Amino acid sequence: MKKIGILMLDTKFPRIKGDIGNDETFSFPTVKKIITGADTTKVVDLGDRGLLNSFISAAKELEASGVSAITTSCGFLAKFQKELADSVNIPVFTSSLIQVKYVKPLLKKDQAVGILTIKKSSLTDEHFKGVGIENIDKVIYSMEGTSFEKTFMDEEIEYDKSRLQQDIIDVATKMVNENPNVGAIICECTNMPPFSKAISDKLNIPVFDIVTLTNYIYSSLNKPSF
Repeated sequence: MKKIGILMLDTKFPRIKGDIGNDETFSFPTVKKIITGADTTKVVDLGDRGLLNSFISAAKELEASGVSAITTSCGFLAKFQKELADSVNIPVFTSSLIQVKYVKPLLKKDQAVGILTIKKSSLTDEHFKGVGIENIDKVIYSMEGTSFEKTFMDEEIEYDKSRLQQDIIDVATKMVNENPNVGAIICECTNMPPFSKAISDKLNIPVFDIVTLTNYIYSSLNKPSF
């Protein structure tokens, strides 16, 4: 069976089912490679390019281990998309933000793609340019100031799943109420997929995340017979 490789940040917070780091999230096997020292502060807050060589080395190790494609455990690695894709001979998809350019054509011309991010103040044009979405109409809302941000940025061991879910529903609802032209939402953060269904059920619009993208890529690698 084909496997997906995952470049993992060096974190301590729990990875519940639906999170990219939980083995039960996917119906197929994954192979994880932790990049030592690549914590949330360095990757999200600082955008530390000094980590790039470590990520490239880890990607090559995953390729050598036999995985068929590689993703990551942080959407902010979008800024490394081109370098990581060039470093191996298998597909690399660093961030759920890649989907922005695929989702926009699905919408009416006056509709925008909504992006939910863990930290808008750290999300820059460099990330957008990394995955080719800098010129696409998008609305960005952040989890900054919520328990969701605190749990995953401060790497808390204990968490309240119902509180996290309410936080993300509240922010997503505010986004759509303030921007009725939002036709779909993409969750940047790889810790958000456990709550994607709740967002979609509440707002009745499509919600995309890293799990959506990973399942899509895997389906291209593991085709059914007809």
